[in-house]
Amino acid sequence: MKDEASEKINNKRGKVLLIYPPSPILNREDRCQQPTEDLIVIPPLPPTDLMYLASIAELCGYEAKIKDFSQGGNFLKEIELYQPDFLVANIAMPTFKSDMEALAEAKNLMPALKIIVKGAPFLTYNTNVTYENPFIDYVIIGEAEMTLKDILNGVPDSEILGICYNDDNFQPVKNELRPYIEDLDSLPFPARHLIDNSIYKRPDNGKVQAVIKVSRGCPYHCFFCLATPVSGANVRKRSAENIIAEIKECVEKYNINNFIFWSDIFNIDKEWTIDLCKKIIDSGLKITWSSNTRANTMDDEIAKWMYKAGCRLCSIGVESGSQEILNNIGKNITLDDIRNTVKILKKNKIKIYNYFVLGLPWETEKTAEETIKFAIELDSDFVSFYTATPLPGTKYFAYAMVNKLVSGDLDFTHAYYEPVVKAHDLTKERIFELHKQAVKRFYLRPKFIFKTLLGIKSFAEFKNYISGGIKLLVAPE
Repeated sequence: MKDEASEKINNKRGKVLLIYPPSPILNREDRCQQPTEDLIVIPPLPPTDLMYLASIAELCGYEAKIKDFSQGGNFLKEIELYQPDFLVANIAMPTFKSDMEALAEAKNLMPALKIIVKGAPFLTYNTNVTYENPFIDYVIIGEAEMTLKDILNGVPDSEILGICYNDDNFQPVKNELRPYIEDLDSLPFPARHLIDNSIYKRPDNGKVQAVIKVSRGCPYHCFFCLATPVSGANVRKRSAENIIAEIKECVEKYNINNFIFWSDIFNIDKEWTIDLCKKIIDSGLKITWSSNTRANTMDDEIAKWMYKAGCRLCSIGVESGSQEILNNIGKNITLDDIRNTVKILKKNKIKIYNYFVLGLPWETEKTAEETIKFAIELDSDFVSFYTATPLPGTKYFAYAMVNKLVSGDLDFTHAYYEPVVKAHDLTKERIFELHKQAVKRFYLRPKFIFKTLLGIKSFAEFKNYISGGIKLLVAPE
């Protein structure tokens, strides 16, 4: 058996190492990152984007390996031991500089190594990246699966859609962009056999959870959000049958029964959402899962079917308690829409995770107070207050530049936690103070603490709340 395994590996076309570079970013997808500074204890999520790419590499005949160095490990030692032919790295804006430094060290160690980078920064940083960082062989712009397939299959650089690279004269070349993948069912399932699934757990019960990417795309193009620039305005949905087949694989092969249904907007299509829920029920799968919703796409019928199918948590991008700010960022929802959705979810026993953003350009002392009071009024199970961050590729980035909200060099190192830019009427320092006040005022309420203690169902959940509580109490004013 050992000889057969060795022969199988030797027959591979080469080795592909897919990584999250060493950094303090716990969760990094192409448009979302979770900083360790967040006072809410959110466990790391599995590197699903890398698992999709690893499956592509294996289909191309390569041996693949995934390493999430944000969880620890010696990056250069891994390169030295594994001796990959290709290194594929997901790059996050907050750690862009340190990510590039790590890749430069890898190239110095292995000059023949082909380095491929992907991620939201490359919507805008592409030709300048290859010019300023000649150790980068390929920048993938947009969805990466089919582009990586072409690179690994040796398609001539000039014919590969969606890449930027340096030509023989060391001049950056940007090829035509690749169209979005319309048939998501055509993609292989993520290569879960290449990761240690046991380290990716739910915070409440400590059980292993997986991410199921059910759709891509969002038609709303909000002011600060990268969902539409990254995934397009057309919502491309997987079939219920394809999603359930992946869930079954997780249950039967990896003993995973807890899931995050990841999408840019989960229930925009009511018929598709209810059909998926019904098919999950008909399958006999006993699973629990979480998803997201817009405040104006939820109704009682959808919520009932979601709960019956195992949904126990739903997140809402509330963003602000000021209707003026919601209008300015193009959210196309009202405060009453949000109240109604929260009411529906509570009625159907689905826990709620609300997201808020403080420090948008029109933020004032008055609007910040409105947001904090609105969060308390909604009284959801969890909240995150983020500081507004103008990521390259968003409308916010262009607005901040034109309106001179940037002072000095843009530093995204502590993005979402420490403010990157000021608002028209608030300094960065004041936004940061309001952010910390908001978290404490929500979570340290006696009503919230009492309700939370009554709802704790496991020791793992208790530890998580204690850890989060300690961080809240010791955080500087």
